[in-house]
Amino acid sequence: MRIRIVDAFTDRPFAGNPAGVLLLDAFPDDDRLQKIALEVNHAETAFAHRLPEGGDADWALRWFTPATEVAMCGHATLATAHVLHTTGAHEGPVRFATRSGVLVATPREDGSITLDFPTAPLTPVATPHGVAEALGTEPRTVLDTGPNLGDLLVEVADEKTVHGLAPDLKALAAHSERGIIATARAEDPARGYDFVSRCFFPNVGIDEDPVTGSAHTALAPFWSERLGRPDLTGLQASGRSGVVRTELRGDRTLLNGQAVTVIEGELLA
Repeated sequence: MRIRIVDAFTDRPFAGNPAGVLLLDAFPDDDRLQKIALEVNHAETAFAHRLPEGGDADWALRWFTPATEVAMCGHATLATAHVLHTTGAHEGPVRFATRSGVLVATPREDGSITLDFPTAPLTPVATPHGVAEALGTEPRTVLDTGPNLGDLLVEVADEKTVHGLAPDLKALAAHSERGIIATARAEDPARGYDFVSRCFFPNVGIDEDPVTGSAHTALAPFWSERLGRPDLTGLQASGRSGVVRTELRGDRTLLNGQAVTVIEGELLA
């Protein structure tokens, strides 16, 4: 069983968000998938197997953190599409059957891959008691991101505040199903990005996610409305950092980025 580690939403190794990718003949039992994900111990490990021809999708795809299975993951989907295309296992657009419906990944001539994901429904909510204290700053705006993500999207004062966040993760865990997306407008768009974010997901075993594709299905509509443009670029300001280009298309959001395979080996257990 081949296993690969792929850095997603980056064009260079040791940046972006690493994901494990395993291409299988079929899914083993859930306990084995979870144990493999724990052993890989990255934010997400993706498991995929080919589906019969003639259906709505080409490959079945599931995502596991070290602690649990999740309903949606952008960077591990990008990583899986990258592996399929670079190994010749699939050519052209690939349709993934997932818990979030059929997701399409399309390779581009520049080597990037565009993901077609459902746009997160955003619902303004009152700031929950304790969120400001847990995050370490007073939110400007708080929105619920719907069942696929299970996050709170929190706008803070400025980019400097996003960079400086040092939240109380245990306290944050009480306020959402998955975690908190903290965001602010870019201080200087001339640097190549329109907004900045950081993502904290203690409820699924991820203190801070390096680059979160799925979060950008909420960030894209949020910032497109405020900035008046459907095409935006987001910088996720984690220690590894990464860039996600977004295009809002109503109830769908396109996420574009690159990926690099950094490790390839064999799972022996």
